[in-house]
Amino acid sequence: METTSRAVEQTPAAEGGQQAPSARRTVDGYLEAPFPWYGLDEAFTGPRWLMQVGTAADGAVEHGSIGHGDEPSVRHETAGEDRGKFAVVVTVAANPVRRSADGTGLLEATSVSSAAWLAGVGLLSFTWPGQMDHSLRDDWLEQQTETAWVLADDLSGPDWSTLSLPVDGVPTPFHYRESEFGWVLAGSTKEGVHVGAYGRGMSAYGLGFAMVKDISEYA
Repeated sequence: METTSRAVEQTPAAEGGQQAPSARRTVDGYLEAPFPWYGLDEAFTGPRWLMQVGTAADGAVEHGSIGHGDEPSVRHETAGEDRGKFAVVVTVAANPVRRSADGTGLLEATSVSSAAWLAGVGLLSFTWPGQMDHSLRDDWLEQQTETAWVLADDLSGPDWSTLSLPVDGVPTPFHYRESEFGWVLAGSTKEGVHVGAYGRGMSAYGLGFAMVKDISEYA
């Protein structure tokens, strides 16, 4: 799934461990999306914050993320340190293969695997080992990103289990996996989008998802 950035969420955290607030906070891209956004439902009463949107080759908004809980950071992370509790919800437009706006090529289809991959790579961007030498991080991220893609491409494989969670109050099946870095899940909604999520410190088993009524309230 190829996207270009208005700060695309699979981009690793910037040097020092955090992405620039200006890249994270703008609501403009979210408002341009032709699909509904999803976040945790009203049972979650903690902080909520915008992250980034990703665009297709023709500039159309194709996916984006909303954070919940403690804003994750890898800054000054040490072994055993409490890195906070958070869950990030990724919304991906359910698009078929289609011709680009300028008619020069085809845009890739999106699927539940797209949501699973974006969630898996999103988790990696905040969870690289803090004790790792900076020169090794690129190699580590490249390897783990490839692993996340392989896993997302095989949702029926042994690395995934099935978890039923409410989406707009309706029990919905999700593909779910755990790793040493946290958890990842992905599924689809009846509103024409795929939903992925990732987090750590918050159990995925008690989560529920709901359509965001007014995304501008998150800015």
